[in-house]
Amino acid sequence: MQGLIESVGQLSSKQRKGLAALLKQKGINLFEVAPVFRRAAEEPLLLSYAQQRQWFLWQWAPQSPAYNIATALRVHGQLDVNALQGSFQALVERHESLRTVFTQTDGQPLQVVLPAARFSLDLHTLDPASAAEREAQVQGFVQAQSQQPFDLANGPLLRAALLQVTADEQVLVLTQHHIVSDGWSLQVMTEELLALYADLSLGRTPQLPALPIQYADYALWQRHWMEAGEQERQLEYWLGKLAGEQPVLELPVDHPRPLSPSFAGASQALVLDPGLSEGLKALARQQGVSLFALLLASFQALLHRYSGQGDIRVGVPVANRERGEVERLIGFFVNTQVLKAEVDGQDAFVELLRQVWQTAQEAQAHQDLPFEQLVEALEPGRSLSHSPLFQVMFNHQAQAPASPVSPVSPSQALRIEPLHWQSRTAQFDLVLNTTDQPQGIEAVFKYATDLFEASTVERLARHWLNLLRSISANPQQRIADIALL
Repeated sequence: MQGLIESVGQLSSKQRKGLAALLKQKGINLFEVAPVFRRAAEEPLLLSYAQQRQWFLWQWAPQSPAYNIATALRVHGQLDVNALQGSFQALVERHESLRTVFTQTDGQPLQVVLPAARFSLDLHTLDPASAAEREAQVQGFVQAQSQQPFDLANGPLLRAALLQVTADEQVLVLTQHHIVSDGWSLQVMTEELLALYADLSLGRTPQLPALPIQYADYALWQRHWMEAGEQERQLEYWLGKLAGEQPVLELPVDHPRPLSPSFAGASQALVLDPGLSEGLKALARQQGVSLFALLLASFQALLHRYSGQGDIRVGVPVANRERGEVERLIGFFVNTQVLKAEVDGQDAFVELLRQVWQTAQEAQAHQDLPFEQLVEALEPGRSLSHSPLFQVMFNHQAQAPASPVSPVSPSQALRIEPLHWQSRTAQFDLVLNTTDQPQGIEAVFKYATDLFEASTVERLARHWLNLLRSISANPQQRIADIALL
């Protein structure tokens, strides 16, 4: 059997499917036990399930920047622009996803991997201004770059713009469409870009290790894996958890929900003080749960108090990078789980916490079913006014990603740091992002301005903060009795 599995990569596409069908009869999923192999030359470049949903969303709203993902870096020091240009060129040659566009043939969407053309680095210079005016212009520049729409049919789907702020300060903005990237990919791209720059700026040949596969290989493997039995196994669990009525979370809003959302958004940030942050971590340890589960349970309790509903469903992203072959690829891997909590105001908060922890552990064991297949199976009914299955999302990072530092020689040293700006888009009604930082837990509420005024979200954030203080002091109290004011 092991020898057979190791030789799978040498089989044609037809032979692989035939072997997979035989093994499926014996309860073995070939694509579970075999490595992700390179696609056969004759195979059409089908989209991954996540890409397919993005393709349909783009066709519906091609001018929307809602699914742009961007990162901005502030670069201090003398930057070698030619080396930076060469670094992007090498990056595009290395990752097929960065030169992929999309088409449709006989109703079937397909990926098209283009040859590596010369990459265009967009250069700008800031007009002389005072420090305050300069920073406002920088923020405006990042906003403008991150909001430009993409053409998925013609590309390119990666943009890079460099703003010369002063003689020794630059701002680099990288923007991609979600169909070819995700948050993990942005980190990979930044790390590899800096490694390439370090070599090229010193006249060295870049030495990044070869990639075992490309994203299009993964997309085909994912489809084969699901069709060979994994979809049935995981879908059975999720249908058991979520089948039946698909409620829409009815939060009190300031404006009627539009028939078609604009995806315009804003954000509200706060930092939990160190005492409260440590108290919550201690509570999580005492209850034998993760900080993620504790913060999610607190958020679901708040949503229950605001909506009065007992069935609270929250979307939670997962990296979906369990296999070693895809760890360093740039592509759209992130998946979304729907975590449901049955919240009763008469229950103690710790009871909800135990339920949320159990649900999170079960979901972790069934994290690979593409969200798109779950939507298709549950048939929640089509509506352009809200996202299917959930309208609110929660995301927690155990710690903030390390600030990138370019490993160049002291004579060419650059100091590089992330540049933060307020996103102006919102894919969902409300999103809570939390990050465990040394100075305390950071939280950012992103919200749809179609629905909420800033003052409403500021008040909601204060209520959540009060709820956290209350449960930290007494986690045994009933959810209905937790003080929000």
